[in-house]
Amino acid sequence: MNSDTHVVILGGGFAGLKLARKLSNRSGFRVTLVDRFNYHQFQPLFYQVATGGLDASNISFPLRKAFQHSRNVRILLDHVESIDTANREVVTNHGRLPYDLLVIATGADTNFFGNPQLEAYTWPMKSTVEALQLRHKLIANFEAYLHATHDEERRRLLTVAVVGGGPTGVELSGAIAEMRQYVLPKDYPEIDFAQMRIVLVEGTGRLLGAMSPGSSQKSEHYLRAMGVEVLTNTLLDSYDGNTLTFKGGNTLDAGLVIWAAGIKGNVPEGIDPGMVARGNRIMVDRLNRVSGLNDVFALGDVAYMQTPLYPNGHPQVANVAVNQAANLGANLLRFGADFSKWKPYEYNDLGSMATVGRNKAVVDFAKPSMHFGGLLAWLVWMFLHLMLILGVKNKLMVFINWMYNYLTYDQSLRLIFREFDRDKTAPPAASKVG
Repeated sequence: MNSDTHVVILGGGFAGLKLARKLSNRSGFRVTLVDRFNYHQFQPLFYQVATGGLDASNISFPLRKAFQHSRNVRILLDHVESIDTANREVVTNHGRLPYDLLVIATGADTNFFGNPQLEAYTWPMKSTVEALQLRHKLIANFEAYLHATHDEERRRLLTVAVVGGGPTGVELSGAIAEMRQYVLPKDYPEIDFAQMRIVLVEGTGRLLGAMSPGSSQKSEHYLRAMGVEVLTNTLLDSYDGNTLTFKGGNTLDAGLVIWAAGIKGNVPEGIDPGMVARGNRIMVDRLNRVSGLNDVFALGDVAYMQTPLYPNGHPQVANVAVNQAANLGANLLRFGADFSKWKPYEYNDLGSMATVGRNKAVVDFAKPSMHFGGLLAWLVWMFLHLMLILGVKNKLMVFINWMYNYLTYDQSLRLIFREFDRDKTAPPAASKVG
């Protein structure tokens, strides 16, 4: 590996940031980290931003600050248009960026499964900006309720549907249920929140399908006890902005539908479509090399790696992204381009967890095999997420917010910084989000 090897990393998420930090201040490498945002986003806590529990700045960390003391890592704020693998260049809005090694760590986006109506009217939550927009929409519906003149419209505005029973859907449903119980009646004494409906829709037979059956059952029990209506084995057909229509013909009027039902990889233009697997993920070998290319790698949610233990690819979770990046960085530093000596990657499943609400969470540990819930699981969830957040200030602010919420049963971030357009078909520009 020569002294001027230029490593271009696309994406400042868990994988991209980990690899850049691994190569930071290491001789023989020059690193350019490209992202459309100038901050790292802590995705597991998006739902708390959306429900007013945390400020967006608490879970976002400036990328340039992370590399203030790095001699060889530079940040480039840009939008990637395509990849030219023949000429070893990344085409961006501002020109062409040459590379010696390219690492695609562009993560994943919301998958609407080709349904343009769902894309137009439901609300995803795959970025800090989207979490803020969702918060504004949630609060704006309550403000609109105060002006509504018909009971049908009032009922619609007080109905929130969450589509997708994975961790995001479960955590969002629980957080909104706690808002309904502890916070909203104090903010809106004119509204009878006993009439507010929170409906969680899951297409399979149980929630948290990637976790143990015990954790799945416990999470559903928690949600039902909190007043969330859980619909399993229920598939969504359409939503026109007012009415949800399910497969089979049943309907539900809802003023807000949150889409947490699927993700797909963000594959840049220029990747051979034959190298893209299901879920819009790039096929890679055990070294994370894109099939057929020795100088292009893919990490994290956008990578599809088949192994004997995971014949259908690894789960799209932060632990996979971080450890794939660590493995790739270690291989580059130890062996350079001598791939014959590289250590192949295999996912070491440490377990999974999800929180439902105050003192309510579920945890599955893989080794040793343990499954538990309740207060202990909730404390474990809080501790591990707090440790994963970047920056001492961010950790401190998140901890203070959590303690304040716990002691006061309240949140202080229910703010609308701009005029809100209630028409989802014309959402405000991201740059205008306060």
